[in-house]
Amino acid sequence: MPTLFRFLTTIAILVGIVYGAMFALVTFVEPRTGEMTVRIPAEKLNPRD
Repeated sequence: MPTLFRFLTTIAILVGIVYGAMFALVTFVEPRTGEMTVRIPAEKLNPRD
C-alpha cells in the first residue's frame, strides 16, 4: 500500500503543477489580435481541368 499511496501522491502533485501552469498562462498571457490577409491565386480558386 505505501507504494500506491506514493504513486497517487506523485500523480496528484504533477497534475497540480500542470493545472497551475495552465492557470498562470490564462491569467498572465494576452493574445495578440489583428487583421490577417491571405492572397489566393486565381488558379487555385477556379482550377481548369
